[in-house]
Amino acid sequence: MSIRRDAFLPFDDQPQQGRFALSIEYLGSAYHGWQTQQAGIASVQDHLEAALSKIARVPIQVTCSGRTDTGVHASSQIVHFDSPVPRSEKAWVFGTNTALPADIRVRWAKQVPADFHARYCAIARRYRYVIYNHKVKPALLHDQMTWWPKPLDVDKMHQAAQALVGEHDFSSFRAAGCQSKTPWRKLHFIRVWQAGDLIVIDVQANAFLHHMIRNIAGVLLKIGVDEAPVTWTQTLLQIRDRTQSGMTAPPHGLHFVASLYAPEYDFPCEPLGPHYLTLLGDQGIDAPYPALDPSWQRPQTRAATSAAS
Repeated sequence: MSIRRDAFLPFDDQPQQGRFALSIEYLGSAYHGWQTQQAGIASVQDHLEAALSKIARVPIQVTCSGRTDTGVHASSQIVHFDSPVPRSEKAWVFGTNTALPADIRVRWAKQVPADFHARYCAIARRYRYVIYNHKVKPALLHDQMTWWPKPLDVDKMHQAAQALVGEHDFSSFRAAGCQSKTPWRKLHFIRVWQAGDLIVIDVQANAFLHHMIRNIAGVLLKIGVDEAPVTWTQTLLQIRDRTQSGMTAPPHGLHFVASLYAPEYDFPCEPLGPHYLTLLGDQGIDAPYPALDPSWQRPQTRAATSAAS
């Protein structure tokens, strides 16, 4: 399986009923996160379900691979839903998009087995935190990256981040209101790299705690300006105390770029987002995607299932 760069591959236009998976892209700036909120508060889920219901002409409810917070974006949020009426993959993409606001789009649709679950079948989730490192705040894309006006030492940030790889108690990096039953997560890899004035924190894990990536970014930013030693990440893992950690970095630099599933589902593999990073060309920034490392697989025990929050 390889990354498909043909943006014009046709969608299946044969109507089918049953379970479908969708890839959703959204600009999170105008929304109070992914999940449905109380009446009158905008969420991505509400808009998507309303649009799908319009196409199906019956109520549709979706389940996502991972919830995102207020102001956080996604280039490939995976959802599943059940349709009691026959519709084609083409209709689920183009029809639904006509009923969505301009900052939410369905990228692709694919029929899946009845036991597919967007959350529980996901092997891994990958995010990118994008920083604009320049003395002047940007006007263009200002709501899709975090501005940082002080010079950052990318090598130190990357070196410090490697202490986080593996299975750890991430209590020092979870939000105070995190509802997960366990602070343990398995972080597969984390890279910090630079392209011009952009610095990207690229991280993948089996799942993430509430605010975990933004808290990691806050710690790495402090290390990047020499306000903390490279060993601080290791220290924070050991003390397991959020109050001793760094700031929670702003949400608008964070992008949910991929959920990984077993190859048998044969989901489309597009270049990972956000889209403006594709201007860098084929520099291998998406590797090892779409390949799966066998070490990422975890037994589907009760504990592993509860950790997928």
